[in-house]
Amino acid sequence: MSNSPDVIVIGLGGMGTAAAWQLARRGARVLGVEQFPLGHDRGSSHGHTRIIRQAYYEHPAYVPLVRRAFQGWYELEQRQGIHLLTSCPCLTLGPPQGELITGVRRSAAEHGLPIEELTADEVTRRYPAFRLDTGAELTGVVEHTAGFLYVDACVSAMAEEARRLGATLRDNETVLGWEQAAGEVVVHTTAGCYTANKLVVTAGPWAGRLLGAWGASLRVMRQVVQWLEPADAALFRRDRFPIFIADTPGGVFYGLPAVDRRGLKVAQHYGAPELPGPEAVQRTLSPADEQQVRGFISTYLPGSDGPCRAASVCLYTLTPDRHFIIDRHPDAAEVVLATGFSGHGFKFAPVVGEILADLVEIGQTAWPIELFRIARLAERR
Repeated sequence: MSNSPDVIVIGLGGMGTAAAWQLARRGARVLGVEQFPLGHDRGSSHGHTRIIRQAYYEHPAYVPLVRRAFQGWYELEQRQGIHLLTSCPCLTLGPPQGELITGVRRSAAEHGLPIEELTADEVTRRYPAFRLDTGAELTGVVEHTAGFLYVDACVSAMAEEARRLGATLRDNETVLGWEQAAGEVVVHTTAGCYTANKLVVTAGPWAGRLLGAWGASLRVMRQVVQWLEPADAALFRRDRFPIFIADTPGGVFYGLPAVDRRGLKVAQHYGAPELPGPEAVQRTLSPADEQQVRGFISTYLPGSDGPCRAASVCLYTLTPDRHFIIDRHPDAAEVVLATGFSGHGFKFAPVVGEILADLVEIGQTAWPIELFRIARLAERR
């Protein structure tokens, strides 16, 4: 860069590219640094598609943020001239008094979101690929204000928009550490040192080592996503099959319609061991990775129990309570951070970028982020 940056962003996955985009559009000189090639598959911001939904079972506080995120994705589509978000109903399945169903109802009631309640028989009549006569008491809630994002295209579009607005993004450059110095921040990388007024840490599974004691409670979970070829592909088209999240006795599973030749996308949500960091993750796939998903599929979606056409490993960066961290660093006023998205954060990237830009510019934001304050980790500790 011809001049020293105003802001350095560490980590250029979904949240980092969003922060670079939002900061650059406000006129900041931005330097983004990424240890892998942009668009890599080593962290959390890859895997072709991600669900976006508004009736958020995790907590009603997420609803205003995801509404804003929808607007951000549509704006990015306009600015870049590419398709990023596809509408598709989202079906939540689970016990009537279980966490998922009660959470969806709560968020919908608090924010006036339209939802549709279905009995198990009504689910199978509308979506005949499901088999719910398993003995488990299940009910369904359908949300029509939902869809899915094309992840790789989203990250690329945010990076391109950031560059168009003047940001400098460097990849294949590992950050070794950072320090405060005379009211500024110095970032040390394998290529040299950079100084800026502010620092944004969006390092995903690698955030723990950059946050010292404040990152000690973060854990990493290996997740395997699979694409299965259905016997009758027509049952799994987007016009006949929804996005789904299913709370079953064997765990929580999610999936998306067959939108290409690979077939149905399906994975377990959580359920794997918690690891101390990304270095402990097994990157290769094994037959055992199919077992849990096959058990779910054979019971509830038997028509999709065909060959596995593709699979990938992605990582969750977990907080103890599974809620995000979006905050200023408690010990460094020049540093803001966003991490611990716990497997459900990507959809929020545009609004997280806005929040981080607010925190960099004025130290606060009008968006409701009390749930995401980092101080709660110290309280739990």
